[in-house]
Amino acid sequence: MTSTATRPRGARARAAIAAKTLRTDRWWLAPLITVVGLSAWVIYATVRVFMHKWYWVEQYHYLTPFYSPCVTERCVEGSSHFGSFLPGWWIIPDAALTLPFLLLFRLTCYYYRKAYYRSFWLSPPACAVPDGHQTYSGETRFPLLGQNLHRYFFYAAAIISLINTWDAVLAFHSPEGFGFGLGNIILLLNVVMLWAYTISCHSCRHIIGGRLKHFSKHPVRYKAWTGVSWLNVRHMQLAWITLGTLALTDFYVMAIAANWFPDLRFIN
Repeated sequence: MTSTATRPRGARARAAIAAKTLRTDRWWLAPLITVVGLSAWVIYATVRVFMHKWYWVEQYHYLTPFYSPCVTERCVEGSSHFGSFLPGWWIIPDAALTLPFLLLFRLTCYYYRKAYYRSFWLSPPACAVPDGHQTYSGETRFPLLGQNLHRYFFYAAAIISLINTWDAVLAFHSPEGFGFGLGNIILLLNVVMLWAYTISCHSCRHIIGGRLKHFSKHPVRYKAWTGVSWLNVRHMQLAWITLGTLALTDFYVMAIAANWFPDLRFIN
């Protein structure tokens, strides 16, 4: 490849390239997939949150995570494990106590920041591709300054994961007592993946072992830090997997609640 070059007096030669980038691969594909994937999930989740129906299966005590915990006066009988104390206005999500914190936890997540910075904001869209903005201030100004609150949203997400775990335990129910079906497997899978994603968070890794100066003096914390570090490497994959398990769990509970098809039961 040949190119012309300018050589200002006293300066090194620099290629005079008119193109924004010389990349010839499909560098735009990854940002495009991210936009499509995240947009589809947000649209689905928004529609489901404001449907206000098909979220509770009384027969088997299945509760979708999109409505957990259900705390509005609109909640159907049996689905409010922590009481109904918020008004039943349609604009208020039935899980209004948890959804904002889960949203903020994901928005401030280190991986999701990279994902939507590169895809939605084109900042930058890929390596060796120019930023789509004239100026760059990093995360030093409002509203991006709030990204520093990620650690506190992690604490909230951990509590919410405990609530989701409780929901999964309560779902081992049938009209005859203890019961087990395909819905239980899906709920448990979702809870396991949510815990894996939550504790693989960079903030969790720092909380466990970030300030230790001598791992030999803290063998238990070192072991925990090692495990979290193993998960941390897979944080991106877990971020996408949990979006899938959340949608799958919600859709399955919705289908059973709407009587589209019966739950596959193994015990009772």
